[in-house]
Amino acid sequence: MATSSIDVTDNTRDLLHAISQQTGKTIPEILDKAVEEYRRKIFFEGLDQDYAALRADPEAWAQELEERKLFENTLMDGLDPDERWMNNSKANN
Repeated sequence: MATSSIDVTDNTRDLLHAISQQTGKTIPEILDKAVEEYRRKIFFEGLDQDYAALRADPEAWAQELEERKLFENTLMDGLDPDERWMNNSKANN
């Protein structure tokens, strides 16, 4: 694994050491998880903003809802609604 040095405040360094002691995880593991969670948070905040903008435009929102209706028609797309599927592990018992 490649390593790099980064500057962090004394407070952040102390917190990382404390979390490492509490969890038994290494500081790189803690940072990897924290950065990934932050990336996801930013992604979903952006997604929320995009949907808010879409909903704010009545014409665009109407088109979105119409498109969703088209997909609802494909959910069973010729499949027998009474057909039952079995989990393979149960079928072999």
